[in-house]
Amino acid sequence: MTDDKIEQVQPDPDEELVRVFDTQQESEALVVQGLLQSAGIESEMTAIDAAQDVFPGVGGTIILVREEDADEARRVIAESQALSEVEDTDVSTGPAA
Repeated sequence: MTDDKIEQVQPDPDEELVRVFDTQQESEALVVQGLLQSAGIESEMTAIDAAQDVFPGVGGTIILVREEDADEARRVIAESQALSEVEDTDVSTGPAA
């Protein structure tokens, strides 16, 4: 009888992670994390909280990736933002009369 076990890859706790994206909106960070996941890039989303009475307006959410994936992650994010900007400026005037 064969024992088929799925090997789970454990993250390396000493692995260098770098910031590739930050935002004040958690929902935007979730979209970016999904975008990276669909591109095959593992990421970690982390909230940055600061005492609002000491640092008002400071905080947000950041996306971290492995150092070796950072350039590709930034490229994927930049391409997505460029496409979004094109869609935002492409205003349809409706069918011609």
